[in-house]
Amino acid sequence: MITLVIGLAIFLGIHSIHMLAPQWRESMIRQMGLMPWKGLYSIISLAGFGLIIWGYGLARLDPVWVWFAPGWTRHLSALLMIPAFIFLAAAYVPGNRIKARFGHPMVLAVKTWAIAHLIANGTLADILLFGGFLAWAVVYFIHARRKDRANNTQYPVKGLKSDISAVVGGLIGYGVFAFWAHLLLIGVPPFG
Repeated sequence: MITLVIGLAIFLGIHSIHMLAPQWRESMIRQMGLMPWKGLYSIISLAGFGLIIWGYGLARLDPVWVWFAPGWTRHLSALLMIPAFIFLAAAYVPGNRIKARFGHPMVLAVKTWAIAHLIANGTLADILLFGGFLAWAVVYFIHARRKDRANNTQYPVKGLKSDISAVVGGLIGYGVFAFWAHLLLIGVPPFG
């Protein structure tokens, strides 16, 4: 379990620097240069992510159950993952109304993913993993939206084509992950 906790601390910590220590981040970018900073950031992120995967895998071998989720929660989780994938796609499709409305759809995707998985999973490792990401996403979203308001940030809308692209892209991503990749990568069939 300690490997999972260390991985979460590293991964979520590095993703919180611009929120918790923006001046330090800027000084490091000035000292190192933007590309070396991005390289270091990526290496630390990947190390944290690797520890999360390893630690979660180890924790699944000897689970500590906090609760046993009813079977219907898997279906609710699968349903909640549809908007999570649409939010995720909206983060990458320029000019869509989802991004214009919420500003940070990637963070909404993380929040929705975390809630969906907390509903359907009841081990201590699940609570640490999904609860940790949920707590980070809530704090990050509040911070980012406040910053947007303070800077009067507006996200452009290009039109219906961008909206449709975000929704269709999210649905395709959901289909691929739900019916193939989740079992392949995680070892658990979402509907089985």
